[in-house]
Amino acid sequence: MRGRAGELQRLLGEIGTCRICRDRPLGPPLPHEPRPVLRPSATARLLLASQAPGVRVHASGVPFSDASGDRLRAWLGLTPPEFYDQRRIAIVPMGFCFPGHDAAGGDLPPRRECAATWHQRLFAAMPQLELILAVGTYAQRFHLSAGAAAGMSAAVMTWREALTSTARPRRLALPHPSWRNNHWLAANPWFEQELLPRLREEVRRLL
Repeated sequence: MRGRAGELQRLLGEIGTCRICRDRPLGPPLPHEPRPVLRPSATARLLLASQAPGVRVHASGVPFSDASGDRLRAWLGLTPPEFYDQRRIAIVPMGFCFPGHDAAGGDLPPRRECAATWHQRLFAAMPQLELILAVGTYAQRFHLSAGAAAGMSAAVMTWREALTSTARPRRLALPHPSWRNNHWLAANPWFEQELLPRLREEVRRLL
């Protein structure tokens, strides 16, 4: 345990000074100073694999400190103190820094440099994980690989198989809790009626 905690601390120190997206970017450089926002853990059994910080999270340095975070906590049945207890819940987005805005004012995709550079080492230092919640399509493409090829809806619909899998860690897809998915939520009432109650039970068990 101490060895894993020490490795994660070393990794966080390296990530905190990372400037790859500015100095050696895969595409246009990050348009602002990097501010990595992530919370790996040597003890948590549950991990939230999200997409990338938004502009409010970039300002606060606290993951999911926005309306999407409020909705995600409601989905999981967690209070803010529970959600931010790093001993019990890890948070590792696909991109660690706010990627900037596109021409229409929306968030750009997560920076590719983060996963390519850091994810293998981060997840190797967290072998205790039992459940990864892949929030949004970018996280699903990485963590579910072939399981995300049919799209977000199909990936989320495999929730029963995900929760009963004997693999470790299990991997369950969730839609991004953004308001942009309100139409999807309205069109798929089973998500709130069937999936969420079962997921809350599992989250409570893992905590």
